[in-house]
Amino acid sequence: MSYLVLARKYRPRNFTEMVGQEHVVQALTNALVQQRLHHAYLFTGTRGVGKTTVSRILAKSLNCQGVDGQGGITAEPCGVCQACRDIDAGRFVDYTELDAASNRGVDEVQSLLEQAVYKPVQGRFKVFMIDEVHMLTNTAFNAMLKTLEEPPEYLKFVLATTDPQKVPVTVLSRCLQFNLRPMAPETVFEHLTQVLAAEQLSAEPLALRLLARAARGSMRDALSLTDQAIAFGNGQLQEAGVRQMLGSVDRSHVLLMIRALTEGDGAAVLNQVNALRLQGVSAAATLEDMAMLLQRMAVMQMVPSMAQDGDDPDTQGLAELAAAMPAEETQLLYSLCLHGRSELGLAPDEYSAMTMVLLRLLAFKPQAGLAEKKSPLTSPRATPEPTRAAAPVAADPQPKPAPQATPPSEVTPSMVAPVTTPIAAPMASPIDAPITQPVPSAPPADLVIGHAQAEPTLSEPPPWEDWPDTTDYADVQAAHSNVAPPPVPEVRPAAPALRVLPVREAPSGRADVPTLAAPPAVQATPEGDVWLEVVQGLMAQEAITALVRELALQSQLLARDADHWQLRVERETLNHPASRERLQAALLAAGHGDVQLGIEIGPVTDSPARRLAVKAAEKMVAAQELIHNDPLVQAMVRDFGAKIVPGSIQII
Repeated sequence: MSYLVLARKYRPRNFTEMVGQEHVVQALTNALVQQRLHHAYLFTGTRGVGKTTVSRILAKSLNCQGVDGQGGITAEPCGVCQACRDIDAGRFVDYTELDAASNRGVDEVQSLLEQAVYKPVQGRFKVFMIDEVHMLTNTAFNAMLKTLEEPPEYLKFVLATTDPQKVPVTVLSRCLQFNLRPMAPETVFEHLTQVLAAEQLSAEPLALRLLARAARGSMRDALSLTDQAIAFGNGQLQEAGVRQMLGSVDRSHVLLMIRALTEGDGAAVLNQVNALRLQGVSAAATLEDMAMLLQRMAVMQMVPSMAQDGDDPDTQGLAELAAAMPAEETQLLYSLCLHGRSELGLAPDEYSAMTMVLLRLLAFKPQAGLAEKKSPLTSPRATPEPTRAAAPVAADPQPKPAPQATPPSEVTPSMVAPVTTPIAAPMASPIDAPITQPVPSAPPADLVIGHAQAEPTLSEPPPWEDWPDTTDYADVQAAHSNVAPPPVPEVRPAAPALRVLPVREAPSGRADVPTLAAPPAVQATPEGDVWLEVVQGLMAQEAITALVRELALQSQLLARDADHWQLRVERETLNHPASRERLQAALLAAGHGDVQLGIEIGPVTDSPARRLAVKAAEKMVAAQELIHNDPLVQAMVRDFGAKIVPGSIQII
């Protein structure tokens, strides 16, 4: 007798032998017990999860005759009657399986439907099972719609597909749909243990775990791989043999590689890659195993109580690595491993592609000692210091009048004094002191500061509603623009006396006024002045772009002579030979001679980027002070509760 493979030998014969599909088994069992049978079933799921098996068990349940030949519809088919044995052997006349992948035309479907008019010959129901139903043509689907919707009482349809998205909704709406889930590795591991125990074969648990993960949720694939492993190991399932058969990497190599990445040891990473190359291990399998271990490390870092699994050997040794590697680097390396698998086919050599994926983390990994020396263009905003609280009213019984500042419309760049010291908090302004002067008239309609909204909260009507209609706002505009009001030909009647209105004090701490971050410190040097002028000239001529421009902006000129300039950068990624050569060519074209650039790695204290950031910060400080000290802005903040939206002040 020929050998029967494990996938066929241990195919479930009834619902109790089904593994990993409890939700489907429970629904079908209850329907059979209560005789609530649907006329069409649709089973979906990936390969090897039991779609055809469930269909055959359902057909046996509908046609089982019992051991004594007097049985009826049951959820537990006997397996010994003629109908059960014929369905298992594939020769039951009333059970028809149609492979839609090779019989996808309307003629094949029409030939199947012609049998629907005849009653069952041997069984209780006719069962039409159409496998891979999504492969049928649209014409074939349309041909079976009417019969599928209202079949004879003795006819049951069972459809199976791995891609339900390709099945028309008109077919889906006529079927009772069940989604068979992929098997969990633990479920596959337990089932393989039972199968090998029944076969009286010894196996190492680590070997079975490798087979369970390699199956990727398919029980049929797991049993097929087990058959292959038994033949490969001559009846013995050992971890080393299964790893060699699957081409998977030894867990120790992956742990050593992750440890080398944690320590930033590029030489150790390359040594591990070369060792895997000599062993012939698949690069895709290596990245897959690394991603699996990194996922466990991420869980250990975030939720340590849910990551402990003493039975799984993959968790051994990961706790130390999870504590040593920062959480953000774990997430980054996990993403690089996932996306790196798609790059293996694009590279000329898969090992070179894997090497680039691993070295990419070292390239993006922050270097030790440079955490506080980041580039001013990319450094995060410093945490602002708390603003100084407003002085109480009683502390200043005789407040000074608000100083008259130049309106924003007349401010020129030459009038703004440069700020040379960092400002931790805005200076105190007259807004903090009470003002007893008359309330000015309504502001011009064309003045909008941020998104300030004035909402009067007084119980009395606003003062301008009591003024005569002949009120001219030219005086108000002139008061803020230093322009004399136009002459009025006729004498205007005197305005009534203004009422003294209660004013709302600014809240303590001035939460509506944003604080400013201190600009980065620069240790100016004579060589830095020269390098700033050179870089600005190259940028104005558009002689440098992209990475070459970043190299020039982020570098510091240490020394120079007739034919050699020495630069220093903080990041190794900027020190690229191609960028250095293009910068030398740009200097030669700009008339600086044929100089050779030397680049070293170290802390940078005077670079063009830092100087430009300081200048931008000084301009922003001056602009914000100008807005905060404007009398009109202060009056709107005090009287109407207006707020200056942080970030709304822009330098044009």
